[in-house]
Amino acid sequence: MSLSNRIQLICYPDRIGENLRDLADFLETRLGDAIGGVHLLPIYPSNADAGFSPLTHLEVDPAFGDWNDVERIAARFELCVDLILNHISDASPEFLDFLDQGFASPHADLFVHVSRMGEITQDDLARIHIRKEKEPFRDVECANGDRSRLWCTFTDQQIDLDYRSPKTFALMQRYIEFLTARGVRLFRLDAFGYTTKRIGSTCFLVEPEVYEILEWFRQTCAEHGAEILPEVHDHPSYQFAISARGMRPYAFALPPLVLFALLDGDSRHLKNWLRMCPRNQVTVLDTHDGICIPDVDGFLPEDKVRELVENISGRSGDPILRRFAANIHSVGAIYQLTCTFYDALMQHDDAYLCARAIQCFAPGIPQIYYVGLLAGANDYERAEQSGEARDINRHHYSLEEADAALQKPVVQRLLRLMRFRNNYPAFAGRFGLHTSNRSALAMAWRHEAHYCHLLVDLKFRSATITYRDEESGEECCFRC
Repeated sequence: MSLSNRIQLICYPDRIGENLRDLADFLETRLGDAIGGVHLLPIYPSNADAGFSPLTHLEVDPAFGDWNDVERIAARFELCVDLILNHISDASPEFLDFLDQGFASPHADLFVHVSRMGEITQDDLARIHIRKEKEPFRDVECANGDRSRLWCTFTDQQIDLDYRSPKTFALMQRYIEFLTARGVRLFRLDAFGYTTKRIGSTCFLVEPEVYEILEWFRQTCAEHGAEILPEVHDHPSYQFAISARGMRPYAFALPPLVLFALLDGDSRHLKNWLRMCPRNQVTVLDTHDGICIPDVDGFLPEDKVRELVENISGRSGDPILRRFAANIHSVGAIYQLTCTFYDALMQHDDAYLCARAIQCFAPGIPQIYYVGLLAGANDYERAEQSGEARDINRHHYSLEEADAALQKPVVQRLLRLMRFRNNYPAFAGRFGLHTSNRSALAMAWRHEAHYCHLLVDLKFRSATITYRDEESGEECCFRC
């Protein structure tokens, strides 16, 4: 069964209230008619990277609750969870057994042993995409004296899995079978691009291996009634390639394009993307990560990208850079901007509603991040305390604080828009991009007798929806 075309909320298990039970109560009593699905960020026991270093996918961190809480959410909303397929925690049973038994461990082949990959020259290192301030390797000595240099793309606590080994696929199949039995309908494939390691390449999105791995996940999940959402931040051509292979891509080009359109009053680049973007995509404006820049390559000119980066980074956290193993101090390319989307638009309510209206009318299933739902501002205190720049957009709301945020006029307006997007029948039909001038954007949907039209005036920051009433057939309109 395919996913419904309804808005999904992205949220942590403990950032609205204290745990999954609080979150379930909040979703059911406050948002039941405004969302159709929920993407739960990692619910598993983890020892690093804000949950993305799982010990296993077969348990819920007791601090969050248990599988009954997860199944409660899955019974009411279409459930998406993260399948963290690139690595596993160094506190996992599999890795601890390797540390104990060395290469005699039945789990030894799960991990990427660098010595098995042949010679790695300085030129080879220069090509490797890395995500930390050193080469992506960790030396370990096992209790029996066995030694190995292991690949760790992210932190040293996150041990990469070897997709040349059948044991890795067997572990992933076990996870998929277990999670779909708990009600999971969509898997976000976290950092899948790093699963491909070939010396002499970037070891990132290496073709054709990356598509062979993705196809295995697509088929395996489909056999259990679930779809996949591969997560990758890079040139937008990868999203088109994912879509062409029958999988849902992320519309990661949309956030910077919308920001540029609203901050510059120029719709041309956004309209160019809308004309050709994948129709089976999942759209986002904000996520638990920052506003990613590589995804807009080719759709926004380099000078306009620089203007956007300077505009936002000048009033938010430090940009996150992409580095390479041969020179950890290289400036590299801007990878992410740390900022809430509401702050990126300078907390301008009308501009923010324009952005959300564009997202809701763009082709695809919209996902709205919990901080974005509540029109949250940058949490500088949290980012300073943790030392993690992305925590600026990961505020922890008590239930009382979340309830208060729901009453803000900008959030009430957003909820009205979300309810319209979820329930109006035209969104089951065909998308149209209508003619408009440079400072405007006109989008429409039609299904049988149902029709709705969005006109965004970028200069005056207004978004107006015109639609045909389902019962009377009369034309109605409202301003977002």
